[in-house]
Amino acid sequence: MVTKVIPLYEDRADVTLTAYVIAEKGEMNQQGPRPAVLICPGGGYMNCTDREAEPVALQFTAMGYHAFVLRYSTYGEGDMAYPDLSAPLLPKENCRHPGPVREIGMAMLSIREHAKEWFVDTSRIAVCGFSAGAHNAAMYGVYWDKPLITEYLNAEKEKLCPAALILGYTLSDYLYRNECLERSAWARIFYAARTVLSGSPQPEEEVLRALSPARLVTEHTPPSFIWATSEDELVPVQHSLRMAHALADHKVPFEIHIFEKGSHGLSVSTQASALSKRQLSADAAKWVELAGCWLEKRFALELPEVSVFRKNERNLMI
Repeated sequence: MVTKVIPLYEDRADVTLTAYVIAEKGEMNQQGPRPAVLICPGGGYMNCTDREAEPVALQFTAMGYHAFVLRYSTYGEGDMAYPDLSAPLLPKENCRHPGPVREIGMAMLSIREHAKEWFVDTSRIAVCGFSAGAHNAAMYGVYWDKPLITEYLNAEKEKLCPAALILGYTLSDYLYRNECLERSAWARIFYAARTVLSGSPQPEEEVLRALSPARLVTEHTPPSFIWATSEDELVPVQHSLRMAHALADHKVPFEIHIFEKGSHGLSVSTQASALSKRQLSADAAKWVELAGCWLEKRFALELPEVSVFRKNERNLMI
């Protein structure tokens, strides 16, 4: 495997694309270009957690796909420590909408730029995210073909089109979240994330609507795989259900899995990503296999019926 970190800005070190590219050498060179998965870690738009980065990337490379991790603009600007949330946050321009979602488009273009070098099938790139990263991925799913991204990046829609979305415990509706913030034990975190993304401690309803992908789904939103747990107190399962409902309304293909047990931020739900026992869930860990089966319907490698070795088997036995 080849790994490489690419800064997306010349004057900033906090926004990067990390490539996990399967080396196409020897026999493996016969498989042709591979699909890819672009991963957006979560972190409440305060940071991009490592737990939802490389451990996830390695799961997808094990399936035969190239993987890329996007560390998009966050309030911490690369610092993993959370700011003091006891006082109001001062908004920062770099991490407010539409900065983070535009950076997914920048990452898509960067992958295309290196497609020949990395042997990437650019027609089959999925965008995967977790928590705030899933919100960012879902936002890309509804904005990828809009001037907000196409005109800003001066790019054709075809070069920005995601083939699929994979959304883990996503936040999908800021208006709905606003309604239930007062009765949430996690209200302080959401007030902070809302301020970071909207640029205001008291955003208008129109702004919150523009940050709610479940309310912006169209027939151009890509097929989606959604998973969450019913015990998640930080991002209630209703967000995943609302996203699924919107996809169904617009006849966009999707698959959804709600696991009974499991806290927020499970990542791959095994020791590969866990920092505590609360981040382990044998049931929720099945999302990886389920997502793999779902992806294979769209991302199956174009393999011959018989390998070259089998074709030459008779000659080898003589």
